[in-house]
Amino acid sequence: MAGNDWINSYLKAILDVGPGIADRDKAKSSLLLRERGRFNPTRYFVEEVITGFDETDLHRSWLRAASMGGTEERNTRMENMSWRIWNLARKKKQVEADEARYRARRLLERERAQREAAADMSEDLSEGEKGDTLGELPAHGDSIRGRMSRAGSVDSMYNWARQHQEKKLYIVLISLHGLIRGENMELGRDSDTGGQVKYVVELARALGMMPGVYRVDLLTRQVSAPDVDWSYGEPTEMLNPIGSDYSPREGGESSGAYIIRIPFGPKDKYIPKERLWPYIPEFVDGAMKHIIQMSKVLGEEIGGGEPVWPAAIHGHYADAGDSAALLSGSLNVPMIFTGHSLGRDKLDQLLKQGRQSREEINATYKIMRRIEAEDLTLDVSEVVITSTRQEIEEQWRLYDGFDPVLACKLRARMKRGVSCHGRFVPRMVVIPPGMEFNNIVPPDLDEAEKNEDKSAPDPPIWSEIMRFFSNPRKPMILALARPDPKKNLTTLVKAFGECRGLRELANLTLILGNRDDIEEMSTTNASVLLSILSLIDKYDLYGQVAYPKHHKQYEVPDIYRLAARSKGVFINPAFIEPFGLTLIEAAAYGLPIVATKNGGPVDIHRVLDDGLLIDPHDQQAIADALFKLVSDKQLWAKCQQNGLRNIHLFSWPEHCKTYLARIATLKPRKPKWQRSDTEEEASETDSLSDSLRDVKDLSLDLKLSLDGVNLDNALDISKQNTVSGKSKTEQAASTLSKNAIDSTPKVGSVNKEDSNAISKIQSLRRRKYIFVISCDDISEFLEILNKIIKAVVKDRDAGLIGFILSTSLTITEINSLIASGNLEPSDFDALICNSGGEVYYPSATSEKSSTGLPFVVDSDYQSHTDYRWGGEDLRKTLVRWVASINDKTKGGPVISEDEAGSTAHCYAFTVKDPTKLPQVRELRKLLRIQALRCNVIYCQNGTRLNAIPVLASRCQALRYLYVRWGMDLSNTVVFVGECGDTDYEVLVGGIHKTVILKAYGGDARKLHNNRSYPLEDVLPLEDARVVQAEKTDVDDIRASLKKLGITCR
Repeated sequence: MAGNDWINSYLKAILDVGPGIADRDKAKSSLLLRERGRFNPTRYFVEEVITGFDETDLHRSWLRAASMGGTEERNTRMENMSWRIWNLARKKKQVEADEARYRARRLLERERAQREAAADMSEDLSEGEKGDTLGELPAHGDSIRGRMSRAGSVDSMYNWARQHQEKKLYIVLISLHGLIRGENMELGRDSDTGGQVKYVVELARALGMMPGVYRVDLLTRQVSAPDVDWSYGEPTEMLNPIGSDYSPREGGESSGAYIIRIPFGPKDKYIPKERLWPYIPEFVDGAMKHIIQMSKVLGEEIGGGEPVWPAAIHGHYADAGDSAALLSGSLNVPMIFTGHSLGRDKLDQLLKQGRQSREEINATYKIMRRIEAEDLTLDVSEVVITSTRQEIEEQWRLYDGFDPVLACKLRARMKRGVSCHGRFVPRMVVIPPGMEFNNIVPPDLDEAEKNEDKSAPDPPIWSEIMRFFSNPRKPMILALARPDPKKNLTTLVKAFGECRGLRELANLTLILGNRDDIEEMSTTNASVLLSILSLIDKYDLYGQVAYPKHHKQYEVPDIYRLAARSKGVFINPAFIEPFGLTLIEAAAYGLPIVATKNGGPVDIHRVLDDGLLIDPHDQQAIADALFKLVSDKQLWAKCQQNGLRNIHLFSWPEHCKTYLARIATLKPRKPKWQRSDTEEEASETDSLSDSLRDVKDLSLDLKLSLDGVNLDNALDISKQNTVSGKSKTEQAASTLSKNAIDSTPKVGSVNKEDSNAISKIQSLRRRKYIFVISCDDISEFLEILNKIIKAVVKDRDAGLIGFILSTSLTITEINSLIASGNLEPSDFDALICNSGGEVYYPSATSEKSSTGLPFVVDSDYQSHTDYRWGGEDLRKTLVRWVASINDKTKGGPVISEDEAGSTAHCYAFTVKDPTKLPQVRELRKLLRIQALRCNVIYCQNGTRLNAIPVLASRCQALRYLYVRWGMDLSNTVVFVGECGDTDYEVLVGGIHKTVILKAYGGDARKLHNNRSYPLEDVLPLEDARVVQAEKTDVDDIRASLKKLGITCR
């Protein structure tokens, strides 16, 4: 077993100490030994540990224990280590058993949900929908070679994109973690600054040079920490084009590719990706502001004055995917996602190791929050880009939101124009990463330069490697990877050490990252490196293996060149390789490859045909493949030629052609309204009062609504045009009521001038502060509201502070609540209802309608969040789920549909006994398995369930008000309780300020008891914009506001 060569000596130590353990005085025996009585550690070690356990951390402990001189102390350490192994092995078996039960339960749930989905779509099932294998999924299952051989379809799509290059696309890429800059990337500096950083920078640069692309923004985190270079704190960095593989182009002042660094998280700290989750909302707000500003700038340059919105927002990795999904919803633009690596796959790998439980893994890697983000990307993405087919077949298939069989059926129905019954699955597309070839010197030219200029000095890294070898003229076997157990480097060293013929023919070079001191490396990496050094000593490979401590990123090409000049071979023996970019790099320098047959290398080899594939678990196969390539010069030359001939298929221009072809197939989406500088200037000069004396002439067609039910006729304001026609402000305001849902029944009409509604909309931009009341303790809501109003009553009366109510209540319930508190609808600027499913504004209609509710529904918000809303098909599925819950429960139904509380964009259910309902994540999983995309929320201490569109939420509604009306989020204060509905976390964090009222909402914590990850993992409680009010009286509220820099009169 890899990493366990120490077993023989360890077993010997246990055999030596065995009698001592048996005869030792009971007082000196360990607790476990006393509990177990007679126990033979030797027998257990042989039967249980050697046969199937790999624990490299114990190896380091064993090395320290073995070096101890005293026999008694050494024996004590051996005994303790024996029990450690016993506990670890027992723990591993328990984890494996728990995981087996979990998988079996998940399989049953998936099969049941698939049957229900199939039943819903069975009435018009066709032959094109009956496929049940990945091979029937052209969009999901084509191999790289197969896809490339059918280049006609891709070329035709790309030609279409070229014909539309006058559109001048604006593309946004997002990659949050790690240190990102355009030049001198510090790859390998830490686990967050690796291949993904190189990928996104080169992709942004390449896209920026493609025809039809005007601007590319790569959004990342701004880091101004003392322990990193100052360049990572620069807000903007232009990516200069490299090479001549791109078409020359002319651009405006803002054209090209840029790195845009958005400040979020601790300002003076560089933190790992696992700790970024609480600050994602802050990034989303900052990125949204940048995109809106850039869209306006581009509109002036190339849009004829109309904003140019992104053609797509592309998230890279789970954290950026989560951000891209929220931005996609806020701006109503398409989203693309690339996972790079996936959380469920990593969780499976860690569980198989048996060292940690799910809880321990989550505590270390925040893996469940990562998986939740990946689930959201499947809900929102239109296209998911993968590097290989394996990523689709073996990794994405682990997710509830992706079923290739159901995807095939839905694709067939879409092509036939048949209803998909509210179901959606993103399109999976294989597009291998590209590579920059401009700095690569072909092997024949490299050899010619060598012969012509023999006096030219060799690169310094060459001598650093050559000093290890007693015979540096032999071919070099090159491996370039981190010292990670999954890279399988110890098996490679064994294969080399035990094959005499291979040792005689070649040298081995191991480029294992950079290190100063092994003791300063992570435990895992240090263990692997120590094992390699031990194997070198065991097989006496001194003079035949190089393992330099340092190398620079710019020296990597020189290392490839050295191996190619020596007629060597590049090897990647990883147990599984998601893609294998180093294999492409090696081929570009004329190096044949030996690579694992698990993962991406299979697809690369199918295209390049430049080497051999091996089983990474077969040590002899590795040695045989290396020996064959090194010894057979004709085979070596053929593999080199094949790689060089086909390598252009992995160039960035080729990648970008396919990428842009996919973007061309996306249905364009953007906000349905436009706002102009004229409107902004007019608004900025308005007074802070609610008077509309400057907008008396505006026309507005506002539809009144009761819980989403439109009245018979729209509110029709007498339309008065100015001499020059409708103003820009009028046009913006009048769009509020357009695109209302046609299917909504109409029940009454009012025909009065409603200037107050326009005033409230305008006031969102004029207020100095906006207070958002989002406390979910409905029984205490009025008390909280009155205290907050009393704390700032003078500023409110002066028009400096406006109020927004944000609750899970319907508009009818909110109206009753306002009336019971002797308040008026006009006291509020907006009302966010149904957990963010709908947005209303107060109306000043003097005559009551038949409904008695003077509120204006924002139908633009409804159309803004309508993306992937399942509608009636979703409702039917929820009703079926409710029936299944009630059937399982004794004593009567525990949940029922609330038809009165439901609207076209919110399906509400009343819960009688919250303790008998499954966790909200279980319901989300059920819906995702059926490809139904929505946001499910348990509200009001679990007594109500709201299902709203997937891109709707209370926090997204606030972002909508910023995008739509210019409400300043940085001057918005959100009041929440100590806990709240299951959407509580989205309200805490962002660039808005938050006041947590500790005396309220504590009972709602039961809704979060069985979360997949602790609530505290995602709350930015250390953020200066989040304060806590302990006593929650008027004075305490004022004191909390003062901490936020808000002084009340």
